[in-house]
Amino acid sequence: MTAGASFELEFPAVPGVGRVFRASRRVRLGDVTPRGRLRLDAAVRYLQDIAHDDAREAAYADRDGWVVRRTAVRVHKFPVFQEPLTLQTWCGGLGSHWAERCTLIEGERGGRIETAAVWVHVDLATMAPAKLAADFIAVAGASTKGRKVGARVMLRERPTSDEARHPWPLRFSDMDALGHMNNAAYWEAVEEWLGAHRDMRAPLDVVLEHLAPVHAEHEVATVVREADDHTMIWHESAGDVVAATQIRRASPS
Repeated sequence: MTAGASFELEFPAVPGVGRVFRASRRVRLGDVTPRGRLRLDAAVRYLQDIAHDDAREAAYADRDGWVVRRTAVRVHKFPVFQEPLTLQTWCGGLGSHWAERCTLIEGERGGRIETAAVWVHVDLATMAPAKLAADFIAVAGASTKGRKVGARVMLRERPTSDEARHPWPLRFSDMDALGHMNNAAYWEAVEEWLGAHRDMRAPLDVVLEHLAPVHAEHEVATVVREADDHTMIWHESAGDVVAATQIRRASPS
């Protein structure tokens, strides 16, 4: 594999101990492509929703001071329109200032998506990383079974100055309650690429890392590089990479 693609992704199994939060939903019309498969930006919105619901029920003190650093997704089979889904989410690992949230999406028609997202705990007044609170560790720690996770950059490839830049216009609806471009909006670029590459279907792995926030006043462009074994998509603003995404085929399970 070429540089930047040669790493292994970990998707822990649903633990037999600790807190596991469960929810159900159905794939709706606004979640799918014209051919009826679940879009990845919609799936990531599912992840945000169940994470929020879990945090509210768990009732640890700081439920809102979290930002996504990295989301890894393994699609075994895409769920489809009207497929009933079961979602399970739990803490898969801890660091000093971050934690990994794992979520498994399973459908009644065979849809299956595994995800592992690193969320950084931040002080909402300064947005600086903050140590994990004791009450959060007390609620979430058992399901990790002692597993530790890191938050270092995984996707180190960067675009060159001569690669084509494509404007990525920001919309009011892309912004979230923190005033940033929402995590799920970045995944629309992945769907644009998948829509033009019909041969790239499940099983596949996608990793998206957030490197800097994007605000409404920013000008954003995307850069796409297709290699033999993976594709990179970068979001840039003012010449800096603010998000990096890798798409690659996964081994059949």
